[in-house]
Amino acid sequence: MAIILRNRLLTLYSTSLLQPSLRPSPNAPPSSLSVKTPPFSPPTRHGPRFHASASRAASPTASDSARVVRKVFFVPPGVDPAEVSEDMVLPGSNIVVGPYAGHAQIKEVEFVKSSGRAKDCPKDGRPEFAILGRSNVGKSSLINALVRKKEVALTSKKPGKTQLINHFLVNKSWYIVDLPGYGFAKAPGSVRMDWSAFTKGYFLNRDTLVAVLLLIDASVPLQKIDLDCANWLGRNNIPLTFVFTKCDKMKGGKRPDENIRSFQEVIRENYREHPAWIMTSSVTGLGRDELLLHMSQLRNYWDQ
Repeated sequence: MAIILRNRLLTLYSTSLLQPSLRPSPNAPPSSLSVKTPPFSPPTRHGPRFHASASRAASPTASDSARVVRKVFFVPPGVDPAEVSEDMVLPGSNIVVGPYAGHAQIKEVEFVKSSGRAKDCPKDGRPEFAILGRSNVGKSSLINALVRKKEVALTSKKPGKTQLINHFLVNKSWYIVDLPGYGFAKAPGSVRMDWSAFTKGYFLNRDTLVAVLLLIDASVPLQKIDLDCANWLGRNNIPLTFVFTKCDKMKGGKRPDENIRSFQEVIRENYREHPAWIMTSSVTGLGRDELLLHMSQLRNYWDQ
């Protein structure tokens, strides 16, 4: 099932992707992972805002191909879009591996603190990745899968258990941040919160934030609240990666790849360039190593 979904999702040429241009460095570390994907041919008509006349050109130029690649794939710092090849794309994603990809293994993780306000979060300057998503999307399960420790994050069949900003220190060098889920209206009155005032303050004032991992449940159809959250992050220039969870499940007769396609088609309307995306499953381990490698190249560039 996972292999079929990987291959199927690699055919999804969706929304305008790529985050703001970043300055490459000649001293970037080499990649530590060799990846292979099904044969890749840059699409001619699938990229957003590409005219039909361009797709019929007999001999597209190198600049045309590079432009299509940048619209379809997340091209990280240090990579020339014109030089992207099939073995540079992580399976089950649109993420190109670049020269900043390095050590991606998690050797140790420790809980540091829970903060009720953004200003109370750790101030040691270490880079961090915020994990955000609709309640019951699988945030805690993803964290546990990444660090391979079931007790690290709080998991529950009852949504809305995470009501604070929780920092976990990884390898004594960077943070995973578990944020409260949004969209849950049944929490007890004592733990209800204004998500906008609480969590958005963190995004707007956190200088050490490398990127938001926005979790989207691939087993269910498109949710408006997920789009609202993605659009807010985009409007505020918050770097993000769409992490599709529960890619091993199918509900309501729709396959995860169909739900992912629908989500990306709508995102295309609001994003000129589409952020990175990757499919995962905390049950099968799908996408774990690839997501960690992606995080490593963002983190290593941030550290420059």
